[in-house]
Amino acid sequence: MNGYVRKVWRWWAWWAGGALLAAALLAQWRLGELRDAFELDARIAHRLLSQRLAQHDAVLVTLTLYPAPADAPGADATLRQLYPQLLQVLRQPADGPWSAAEWAAAEARSRQTALAQVLPVPGSPGRYGLLRAGPQTAVALLIDLQATVPWAEWPLPPDTSPVAVTVLRDDQAWVVQPGRTSPGGWRFEVRKPLASESQAFGLRLQRQVSWAELPWLAILAATAGWAGLLALWRQWSSQREQKARAEELLRLGQVSRLNALGELAAGLAHELNQPLTAIVANTQAASRLLDEEGDAADANAARQAMAQAVSQAHRAAEVVARLRRTVARPEASDRVPLDLAQAVQRTLHLLAPELAQAEVQVQQDLPTLQVQAEPVALEQVIHNLLMNAVQALVQVPAPERRLEIKLHADGPWAVLRLIDSGPGFSEDTRRRLFEPFFTTKPEGMGLGLSLCETLLTRLDGRIEASHHTPRGAVFTIYLPLP
Repeated sequence: MNGYVRKVWRWWAWWAGGALLAAALLAQWRLGELRDAFELDARIAHRLLSQRLAQHDAVLVTLTLYPAPADAPGADATLRQLYPQLLQVLRQPADGPWSAAEWAAAEARSRQTALAQVLPVPGSPGRYGLLRAGPQTAVALLIDLQATVPWAEWPLPPDTSPVAVTVLRDDQAWVVQPGRTSPGGWRFEVRKPLASESQAFGLRLQRQVSWAELPWLAILAATAGWAGLLALWRQWSSQREQKARAEELLRLGQVSRLNALGELAAGLAHELNQPLTAIVANTQAASRLLDEEGDAADANAARQAMAQAVSQAHRAAEVVARLRRTVARPEASDRVPLDLAQAVQRTLHLLAPELAQAEVQVQQDLPTLQVQAEPVALEQVIHNLLMNAVQALVQVPAPERRLEIKLHADGPWAVLRLIDSGPGFSEDTRRRLFEPFFTTKPEGMGLGLSLCETLLTRLDGRIEASHHTPRGAVFTIYLPLP
């Protein structure tokens, strides 16, 4: 069934769309959490390292303001105990400038800028020198960058944290913390200069988020929850649809029975009017004959009996007429513009359980066509024809049960054609299909197709039946276009 397949695909599309949306929102929420935590750790790391660099500047300022103490080695050892990152304290030789030209040049720059100067230490990765010239002497500190990190306060545990921390200066990079890398996923990065005017270092933190860090359990739970909600919605929708279908079928059945009763009344009126007319004519003729000859007493009695017969005949005719008026069908004033394709779709929807149970393959070609018709009458015609098709199709093997519904415009007509692959009918049967009370069904009344023809005639349309090659029947409805 095309409609059933479309419903299944629509349900799966809703589930997949909702599941993907839930997964995306949860993943975005988790990534936002990880990014916020990463940026907070980056701010803390930046502040701690900036404080340590500021300590180096403060130590140098203090050492250059005062002459070297008598016990300089002892004082330097005490200083290194307080600041473990200070590997060595170097003072300008008393007999002159620094022996290394690079250090002498750094001293000159320091005196000119009044700032400490950074000196590389060849062959010692992760170490650098910091030299400052004071009013009395110049002092240099040999610093271990790794030991500069205050690990006790450090927000990123070096053994377990996935964040890589690197200190940068020009083309040099010192890895403080290697972090953890993983293929794919998302990459966070923060670059900030450390807050030290003399030590122009930059801090880079990188974080690689892998797919495994996404909240898969929450995503799975959200997907299952969405599937459950869709299942509940589908059950509620199915129950509502079944209720609406049952109500519509009940209404259509009531109208159908009323119209069938009208058709029956019309047949009864046709069948009864002739004998009733004959009764009236005969009794009137007898009355005239009695007026001409016969015994007066017998003639009076005969006239009274015949007068009563005429009266009863008129009464019977009035009863039939009143019955016919009671079940009268809609007239032209009840017609409204409607889409013939939608009327077919509504009827197919009502008969969806029967079509599915009979395993009928329905093929539709239903473009939009507007006609003027009475909606209930038109739907009753389509309903009757479709039910007849289903009842015919169950007589052939299930794989061969096909029903084609085609709609097109042909001049002034909207043409609706229903083609089934059932057993069909003989030519004699075809000629009598629309006769009242003619039926090929054991329990049929023979009013269905006759009623369809009557209703279509009242709508200024018509219906035709023909054979389908190689097997089956074709019923064609013609309705005038507006």
